[in-house]
Amino acid sequence: MNLAPASVPLVYQAIAAVLAPYAREELTGMSCIARGADSIFARAVLDLGGKLEVVLPSRNYREQKVRPDHAREFDDLMRQAAKVHTLPFDQANRDAYEAANEMLLSFCDRLFAVWDGQGGVDKGGTAAAVAEARERGLPVEIVWPDGAARN
Repeated sequence: MNLAPASVPLVYQAIAAVLAPYAREELTGMSCIARGADSIFARAVLDLGGKLEVVLPSRNYREQKVRPDHAREFDDLMRQAAKVHTLPFDQANRDAYEAANEMLLSFCDRLFAVWDGQGGVDKGGTAAAVAEARERGLPVEIVWPDGAARN
């Protein structure tokens, strides 16, 4: 979520490059479409002709977590989603994010993680998702292009 603005095109290009081989097949990407890497991933999936499935961590996710500078992109991705999974949480909190990661890992064949390798503070973050995917034996592709930075 905290990508530096100059990193956005770098991350998009890197994601599109790692997804391109899968675009020949029936590509379906799952994302929570949060601001930053989640939305960049979702946009790349759609741009490559794939289907997008959205996982919303809570019923009020848009109202609670989507900032005005991300609302247009969020709404556009929601309109283009082939399927939306809304988890049964009233608030977008640590439990909701952990459940969202669990759903993503339960349905994916491969995890693409935009990650700088830094450890996370909770089980709902990227570091935890990568660790859990590896523990389950899921293939993990880390995307962190040269020159990318966090705010």
